[in-house]
Amino acid sequence: MKICGVILSGGQSSRMGKTKSLLEIDGKSAIEHIADELKKYAHHLAVITNEPATYQFLELDLYKDRYENMGPLAGIESAIHHIEADVYVFAACDMPFVHQDVYRYLVQSLNQAEAVIPVYHDRMHPLSGVYTKNVLPKIQKLLDNDQRKIRALFDSITVNYVTDYSGIPEYILDKHFFNMNYPEQYEMAKRKTQA
Repeated sequence: MKICGVILSGGQSSRMGKTKSLLEIDGKSAIEHIADELKKYAHHLAVITNEPATYQFLELDLYKDRYENMGPLAGIESAIHHIEADVYVFAACDMPFVHQDVYRYLVQSLNQAEAVIPVYHDRMHPLSGVYTKNVLPKIQKLLDNDQRKIRALFDSITVNYVTDYSGIPEYILDKHFFNMNYPEQYEMAKRKTQA
């Protein structure tokens, strides 16, 4: 099974006021922390961004959205369209503490489903989910019909929702699902590296 790690680096970062993926945490940008962790598990790694010049320094494959201004669903579409793999594990660029053990657990939970969506503390995290190649035509159909909500996809595919993470320590899960949208969350992220 070929696993591709994908970092979604779209969005305007309007609430943060600066590019979230480039915020420095413990001497490295947030996106570098994510890339370093995904490299430990995925066979291939790519970044979906509409500003590829910004991320040349990562020396990773960079792809733009094929459907412009259509949000994260378009980022998922672009990754699956451009990259040949069986399974795609995703990380949003504002989740600097993702952990390979969580992705490994999610992929093992796939069974016959077309996607695995983690649910943590009653909150769904589709941008750190796992998707198979099969979902591509269904995503394209939604985007062609100007539907950009990721949850609309779940109505037309088989999804395993994971709520139990037995064997993974709570502190790893707390960090994995942490994301930073606001300046105060960035301050929290800098403190979390000491934890």
